[in-house]
Amino acid sequence: MQMDADRAMPILQKVLARRDACSAGLRRKAVFLVSQKRTDQTANILMSVARSDPDQEVREQAVFWLSQVPGSTPLLEGILQGNGDENIKEKALFSLSQQNDPRAQQALREFATHESASSDLREKAIFWLGQRRSTENTEFLRNLYSRLTNQDLKEKVLFSLSQQRGAGNEQWLMDIAVNPKEDIELRKKALFWAGQSGVAIPAFASLYDRMGETEMKEQIIFVLSQRQSDKAAIDGRKRFSGLANRVILACNSSSWT
Repeated sequence: MQMDADRAMPILQKVLARRDACSAGLRRKAVFLVSQKRTDQTANILMSVARSDPDQEVREQAVFWLSQVPGSTPLLEGILQGNGDENIKEKALFSLSQQNDPRAQQALREFATHESASSDLREKAIFWLGQRRSTENTEFLRNLYSRLTNQDLKEKVLFSLSQQRGAGNEQWLMDIAVNPKEDIELRKKALFWAGQSGVAIPAFASLYDRMGETEMKEQIIFVLSQRQSDKAAIDGRKRFSGLANRVILACNSSSWT
């Protein structure tokens, strides 16, 4: 680790060339050390390990540490487009999420739309898009939600947008919550994440007055029960005292679910 790259890389490459089971631990350490050496060879060495090392964990670690190597986006895209196993692709999605490269974010957006990919991997792509705030990601996730039919994927979009404060996402979540055409479980999720995003208490008070479904009214109570530090959640009794009393009960009840 303390050596300069010119002296260290030949040693590390010799370690990575070994194929005996006893050296697997050394190879795992070596892929990390390679990722810390900024050379023209770094990305290609890690990619070669990801393709050919006999140890699953070594291969996964090689893809994971590509996240530390600038300019590795095209290599990571190749992993997603290939026939690699799910764990390798999951590491590639993470590594792309760490790249300060617009192309990496575009690769995540494209993967999230691939119906041939597993739902679990698409969920991971959607999650990482939510962790990188941008106008492009926000617009993409909103549009993607309207096209999805898989409920788990739609729930992940709701969560991801709740992580991007501002840009109108709080209102977008509230709009999903009041839309009677949406599945009621998704509406409840949208309501919950809107509450976690900091939507003002009066907005929930107004929504409670307008909401017809008992199940949604109960969800509003639950959402407010999660805002125990927000005085307005309790002071709302000036406007809807019955709801406030139920919020207090929810806050104090260990059996509330």
